[in-house]
Amino acid sequence: MGTIEVAVAKSTNPATGEDVAAYPYLDEEGVLDVVRRAVEGFSLWRDTTPAARAEIFTRLAELLRRDTVKLAAVITAEMGKPVTQAQAEVTKCANMLDWYAEHGPAMLKDSPTTIGPEAYVSYLPTGTVLAVMPWNFPVWQIFRGAAPIILGGNGYLLKPASNVVGCALALEALWEEAGLPKGTFAVVNCDRHQIPAIINHPAITGVAVTGGTVAGQSVAAEAGKALKKVILELGGSDPFIVLADADLDKAVEAAATGRMVNAGQVCISAKRIIVEQAVYNEFTEKLTARVESFNVGDPTDPETFVGPMAKEDALLDVDDQVKRSIAEGAELRAGGHRLPGAGSFYAPTVLAGVTESMTAFKEEIFGPVATVIPAMDADDALAKANNSEFGLSAAIWTADSAKARAMARRIDAGGVFINGLSVSDPRIPIGGVKKSGFGRELSYLGVHEFTNIQAVWDQTPLNTPDEAANGVTQ
Repeated sequence: MGTIEVAVAKSTNPATGEDVAAYPYLDEEGVLDVVRRAVEGFSLWRDTTPAARAEIFTRLAELLRRDTVKLAAVITAEMGKPVTQAQAEVTKCANMLDWYAEHGPAMLKDSPTTIGPEAYVSYLPTGTVLAVMPWNFPVWQIFRGAAPIILGGNGYLLKPASNVVGCALALEALWEEAGLPKGTFAVVNCDRHQIPAIINHPAITGVAVTGGTVAGQSVAAEAGKALKKVILELGGSDPFIVLADADLDKAVEAAATGRMVNAGQVCISAKRIIVEQAVYNEFTEKLTARVESFNVGDPTDPETFVGPMAKEDALLDVDDQVKRSIAEGAELRAGGHRLPGAGSFYAPTVLAGVTESMTAFKEEIFGPVATVIPAMDADDALAKANNSEFGLSAAIWTADSAKARAMARRIDAGGVFINGLSVSDPRIPIGGVKKSGFGRELSYLGVHEFTNIQAVWDQTPLNTPDEAANGVTQ
């Protein structure tokens, strides 16, 4: 009798090509068991007070700080993030939990209405949310979505990317150690073909997806058929506008570091760098020099800034996009090739002279590639910025803050950052428009996304005894 192969989620160290671990996918009964545990966890969690939830957030932040080095090592081994960036990712999550512990309970207080004290709005938990998450930020991305949802009293069922299951399981253990009822945050390691059955399970009340457009469309279609709420963050091709009066040195540093951090595998990033013609040549020269200066190599070395790409197929996709762009007329200023030796390392790349007809303009390049696009003036830069099917975030660099704020209102993006990098921060919402998705994570909006926003209007007559006796009503 031949052996039966069990489908597995496998982690491969992208810096060495060596296998890290393998996690067999759950079968149908195994998936149902995880969902049952999630239901049990939610039944205990939903009735806790926001203040009690905040206490668990504070404890979890302490545990993350305790385990920063250990958890960062898992990130680096599974998807290749340089260790200093991995540690910063964990610390960022701890800081976010502290912020929600301080400010979150106020977000869940009943809100008044103009009717008066007899009418108010409550924010109540709805159930367990299925989250289908990517690999590029295997700790921050999870907490970014999970913290607001769990703070709202909901459960969180995580389907992680197949190459970062180890990170997901480590987070599940930490949530439980912090005091979250077992199952409230649960990892379901399954094949993508099992996702529709999970969506249609009656215990699942919503779906959150971060990933590619095709995956988002598929999950959203299934959730729509089941009449379940979904929020989507599907990446983007963010414009990074540099006007002639900008501080070029600061803009160059932001564009270079923002584009090369995490080997360019960032949703909100300076992907289309649109530069006003008057400073285009100077900016491009400085950008190229800065990109070429980054340390590339072993992600366990604290001096490394650019590590390997997380997956071999992702590297091949980026290399194909770069080659097509060059064939279409883009100027290769730096990089443009994979690095020799073991691992999925791609040379930090600069493509200049990019036009709207080229691959580097039209497609999202999810790797260490900076694309520089000339613009005649601010209006031309705006037109180029909006000429995209995506609309996640944007950046504007100029000395004229009032002009930048006026431009921001004309940009099709969920977030606009003036003289700064696009970032995700719990104090402001993140989300997109167009094919970058819909719905918002973080801030109070992220907390409210998966709550039942319930209107209560108490119309009980407030009569005095004498009025009641006389049949008077109010």
